[in-house]
Amino acid sequence: MSDGDYDYLIKFLALGDSGVGKTSLLYQYTDGKFNSKFITTVGIDFREKRVVYRPNGPDGVSGRGQRIHLQLWDTAGQERFRSLTTAFFRDAMGFLLLFDLTNEQSFLNVRNWISQLQMHAYCENPDIVLCGNKSDLEDQRMVKEEEAKELAEKYGIPYFETSAANGNNVSKAIDTLLDLIMKRMERCVDKSWIPEGVVRSNGHSSTEQLNEEQEKGKCGC
Repeated sequence: MSDGDYDYLIKFLALGDSGVGKTSLLYQYTDGKFNSKFITTVGIDFREKRVVYRPNGPDGVSGRGQRIHLQLWDTAGQERFRSLTTAFFRDAMGFLLLFDLTNEQSFLNVRNWISQLQMHAYCENPDIVLCGNKSDLEDQRMVKEEEAKELAEKYGIPYFETSAANGNNVSKAIDTLLDLIMKRMERCVDKSWIPEGVVRSNGHSSTEQLNEEQEKGKCGC
């Protein structure tokens, strides 16, 4: 797809404590490579990828493909950048929330990140996919899979154990988030309503209904 040759531009935000592997996971997704020498993200960065989304109909047959331009925003996990990070929450349509399977504190902080999302995202119930990263370091695991699944179920969000090093479940996690977003859009009664994190290929997005729903504390659809 050439520049502008897409149906929607959708923004995702990767969140989580510093060192959980956000940059490496996004790099693995966009470039299919692992770089163990990434330095800590300072502020905000992003990567891009073009994909074709093909929804399955009631009969299981894929429908017409939607051409998607994904912007994957990478955020700094340090507390000193928190105000900058939260400023970007409202502009994103979906969120990849990462913790490090070898770092229990990063898992305990997941609740804090979700609370931040509920306060600053475009609605109180945004689409989130929880990722327990560094699954390749099984001998260093500090967080049990059952614990993580239980937490994800509590918040009603999907959970994947991912590895930026070998790519395990990376695409699956992001594809799942995209599927949630596209289905949310399909549920919108007024198809002209597109949240800030979704831009049509003509560069326009509708914000009036979004602002009304934000005042009500709802997600719009």
